[in-house]
Amino acid sequence: MFRGPRIATQALLAQVLALVVVLGAGFALTVTLLRNSSEQQYEQRALAVARTVAENPVVAQRVGAGSDPGGEVERLAEAVRRRTGMLFVVVTDRHGIRWSHPDPAEVGKEVSTPPTALDGHESVSIQRGTLGDSARAKVPLRSADGTVIGEVSTGVRVTTALEAAIPLIREQGVFSAGALLVGIGAAALLTRRLKRQTLGLEPAELADLLREQQAVLHGVGDGVLAVDTANRITVCNEEAARLLDGPVPPGTLLGDAGLPQPVHRALAERQELWQSVAVVGRRLLVVSAQTVRRGEQDLGHVVTLRDRTEVDELERERSALRALSDALRAQAHEYTNRLHTLSGMLATGHVTEAQDYLRELAAAPLATEGRDGARIADPYLRGLLAAKTATASEHGVHLRLDEDSHLPGRITEPLDVVSVVGNLLDNAVRAAESGHRRPAWAELSVLAEGDTLHVAVADSGDGVRAEDAERLFSRGFTTRRPQERSGHGIGLTLARQLATKHGGELRLGQPGGDGHGAVFLARFPGVLERPAPAASEAERAGTHGGEQ
Repeated sequence: MFRGPRIATQALLAQVLALVVVLGAGFALTVTLLRNSSEQQYEQRALAVARTVAENPVVAQRVGAGSDPGGEVERLAEAVRRRTGMLFVVVTDRHGIRWSHPDPAEVGKEVSTPPTALDGHESVSIQRGTLGDSARAKVPLRSADGTVIGEVSTGVRVTTALEAAIPLIREQGVFSAGALLVGIGAAALLTRRLKRQTLGLEPAELADLLREQQAVLHGVGDGVLAVDTANRITVCNEEAARLLDGPVPPGTLLGDAGLPQPVHRALAERQELWQSVAVVGRRLLVVSAQTVRRGEQDLGHVVTLRDRTEVDELERERSALRALSDALRAQAHEYTNRLHTLSGMLATGHVTEAQDYLRELAAAPLATEGRDGARIADPYLRGLLAAKTATASEHGVHLRLDEDSHLPGRITEPLDVVSVVGNLLDNAVRAAESGHRRPAWAELSVLAEGDTLHVAVADSGDGVRAEDAERLFSRGFTTRRPQERSGHGIGLTLARQLATKHGGELRLGQPGGDGHGAVFLARFPGVLERPAPAASEAERAGTHGGEQ
């Protein structure tokens, strides 16, 4: 199938044709202007010579006297013609009789065209006469009293005017030819650049690519952000605008786009990423980045963004429910053990010991609730403590609750709080297990202040090194060994993000100290239910009185 010349060839031919037409028209216009200008100059020259002859008193006197044509008038006219290079200098009287002429045989004869200056007006024109085409000027010849007594007519051959313009026309032709060559060279370079920028694709192929791009960008659920080799934003689809809290217009410089640090770094440093997790504002995004190439040509960099916030919230909710179920299983197991103990004592006749054991159980809550748990009213946090206690015990770490802890109400944002506390406890248990202090322990302290929850987690580990304190909350940083780092290094980053989500904070209180390792402090404003106001003594008295 014949498709015609390629777009680059068409562009080159179109530009060359345009140059030829423009330069040709310009050259023709220049030649015309030069010719007209030259003719006007020679017309003015002929007019000046005619005026000079007409103002000669000898010529006016001889013609006015009416003597025979020729003689001194002819000699004067011929002298002027030779000096000025005129084609002719003709003096006529009022009757059109020539008094001078380059051809002496014409002297005394009537002119071929009637005199036109007898009305007292000068005129210039291009005319064809007996001597050929010429630029002519006609001036009235006046006597001493101003009466028109004849006419002076001069002319310059038109070919003389053209010959004077030929050098200018030749220069213009050389300039036009040079401009055409330069234009063709520039058009070739522009065509080459066009071919390089379009990657050698034809208009139909570019249209197909545009349709495919629009279908992909608006059809996928991922955010797409791209920059070119000059670090200018070229693509930002609707999903990317939503995840970045605002669109980024194409053409914006990367430094002026105001992108979050992880996204900006991936684009600026041309990072190659695959399913990397990044915290952007209140969202948890999965970031993939790669360089776009066609052959060896670098076309820019593309970042795809996927929102994993909802999935992460579901995961945290599942973890909280698992912790609660683990606590319930631990409580059921503990109840079973105690019932078996009582049953054994009664079966063996140790009634007194069984009674003492029941009194001890009545005085102290179950171990999974513990004396500590009695001060924690929130079921999510109690379930978490029960589950983490069992986990810590498996690692040889004793998890305890600070004796000053007090949480009388329920937590209104249990998933976020449990996620942060669980992360801190996991880190504390791991630090205590790998530390040198024995016995290994981790301690949690919770305190309610109005609707604000304060949390402190300490451990018996070796603490945090000073050089690691600044990077502790940076994404990807972990103190684990290199072979254990896969999938880690984001827990504290997410925990801080969850704390700041509620206007709170998460920070390193102490990197270490005498007898303990690192201490982490967290604050959650507005996450506790406010306790109902206690009834006054008068209200209670009134109530009892009513019952009586």
